[in-house]
Amino acid sequence: MSKQKIVVLTGAGMSAESGLKTFRDENGLWEGHDVMQVASPEGFAKNPALVLEFYNQRRRQLLDVAPNQGHLALARLEQTFDVSIVTQNIDNLHEQAGSSHVVHLHGELFKVRSTRNENYILDWTGDLVLGDSDENGHQLRPHIVWFGEMVPMLETAAQITQQAEILIIVGTSMQVYPAASLIHYAPSNTPIYFIDPRPNIRASDFENLTIIPKTAAEGVPTLVEHLFNR
Repeated sequence: MSKQKIVVLTGAGMSAESGLKTFRDENGLWEGHDVMQVASPEGFAKNPALVLEFYNQRRRQLLDVAPNQGHLALARLEQTFDVSIVTQNIDNLHEQAGSSHVVHLHGELFKVRSTRNENYILDWTGDLVLGDSDENGHQLRPHIVWFGEMVPMLETAAQITQQAEILIIVGTSMQVYPAASLIHYAPSNTPIYFIDPRPNIRASDFENLTIIPKTAAEGVPTLVEHLFNR
């Protein structure tokens, strides 16, 4: 008998309780920087050293944290269900927790790529500096989708969401496009569970929507137990 398909969409709130800073604070700054300085092609062209050091700091921080109870609970779901995770996060905490099918919409912090050949991708956990280059001498850059760039995994994510028999959304506002559009790819009448301490959608917005107003570390284990016990 085939396993029931669960698709999980995760955002910054998924990783916040592991100690990772969420992407932007209220005034749009990220670690004191205007996001366009450190997360756009224009910012990289203007001051590549600043951008590289910014992501070096993110990488060092990621080496220092661990998956939280929410990540671990999602990994446990694979015992009984066919689980795919689509994340807006660039960390690898889902993988560290043991989830085996994770799609990263916005790239991966522990990978870098050539500035000339987007298919030249390397695993990279240390610092990346000016002068680090591909085999043809072209500078390497973070393997991150910056503002103004295409989201190459979006079509894959949409195809996965179309297969959902249960949809779980954790720690994302579902307000930032194109990621926010994914909820509309779920088949009609698919049960949707929305886990966020400050939910900004209403149960009446979608059919079969259950809101769990808790953090990822609290809400995900609760839901997983519920799904196991059905």
